[in-house]
Amino acid sequence: MGRSAATAFAFNFFPSRVFGANERICVAGIGVGGKGRGEINDSARAGAEIVALCDVDDSRAGETYRKFPKAKLYKDFRIMLEKQKDIDAVTVSTPDHTHAVAAVMAMKMGKHCYCQKPLTHSVHEARVMTQVARANGVVTQMGNQAHAGEPIRRAVELVQAGIIGDVTEAHMWTNRPIWPQGVHRPSGEHKVPNTLDWDLFLGPAPWRPYHPDYAPFKWRGYWDFGTGALGDMACHIMDMAYWSLELGAPDSVEAEQEGMTDESPPTSSIVTYQFPKRGKKPPVKFVWYDGKKNGQQHYPPPDVINGEDISKYGAVLVGSKGNLYFNRGNTNWLIKANGVMANTTEIPKTIPRVKNEDQEWLDAIRDGKPDQPLSNFSRSGPFSEVVLLGNVAIRTGKKILWDAQNLRASNAPEADAFIKRTYREGWSL
Repeated sequence: MGRSAATAFAFNFFPSRVFGANERICVAGIGVGGKGRGEINDSARAGAEIVALCDVDDSRAGETYRKFPKAKLYKDFRIMLEKQKDIDAVTVSTPDHTHAVAAVMAMKMGKHCYCQKPLTHSVHEARVMTQVARANGVVTQMGNQAHAGEPIRRAVELVQAGIIGDVTEAHMWTNRPIWPQGVHRPSGEHKVPNTLDWDLFLGPAPWRPYHPDYAPFKWRGYWDFGTGALGDMACHIMDMAYWSLELGAPDSVEAEQEGMTDESPPTSSIVTYQFPKRGKKPPVKFVWYDGKKNGQQHYPPPDVINGEDISKYGAVLVGSKGNLYFNRGNTNWLIKANGVMANTTEIPKTIPRVKNEDQEWLDAIRDGKPDQPLSNFSRSGPFSEVVLLGNVAIRTGKKILWDAQNLRASNAPEADAFIKRTYREGWSL
């Protein structure tokens, strides 16, 4: 590689700054084109001072660079973190495969961390992120933005108050992928753009020649870089059901899929998780649907939809008293208890309301309270393990019996390669 940041991984640094009432938090962005552009803008609007920007593609990041001319610019986040001492916190909005290596390095240096969903590329990385955040006392937040919004927080309150009784099934779906999946490795020789550092884009992924099919957008459709439609959208769409039902780890997960290749996630999949009883709460069948089959989008079966007009993405919770038809974009969703719209006005609000997830994160840094953001890594790490376990079932092609404590499929040793990946030389956690 020729670039070593080994010393940054050797020691743990705990945050020591105490912020005054009007003092700005110094934020650095790792990945600041595309989605990262929005996160840096949102952090600035929430009161952060943007002191450093890092991206492997100068062209992709150009708009952000121009908007924050006082920020120092880097291509390698390892150099940025070692060199620039005024950074209090980082946002990580890179492709999935570099989330963990960037976030773990930053947290081990005592930097607070906001990381885009899916939190990591692998199940093992999600466990490490949870542990490192806790060990270093940093304030964290995963970027499943709607977690901070009224629709999800209110739905969680209603479900936990028993508005539809005991929930035994949850069904969630998306119209993704909207990029190519089920593809093979592209061929042909292509010159790397002058603005792109291809070696740094690859990061911990195995080396391969540059091709414009990978960057800047279609990387989600390749296993080495992305996590497919499930990884892209489940941290959003599964969120309310997983949170409200307090699900923890599943006993098993299995998948039906079509169109997968060794290089690329499937064109469509149905992933079924089975969660055990939690105290008096019954077991839950938890089903994910993505993509299209025979040109038609996957949806839950008719007896679950029950004739309702559903959107291109959403969730249905099936309870003993009725169903909740949920869309995270608004509160105009249906709660049908025995066929009648249920009354929700008397159910109290018990979850804190916040302006947005960026403000929630920055306020928690100022307050010195790592548990204050409600999508902190202690919560979003275990959730991400569950999401990404679906890809393990997809890639192994068999029902996985899950041993969460030991992070392994007890019936499928071949799953190990998908639970914990191997990093290219020069990169590690």
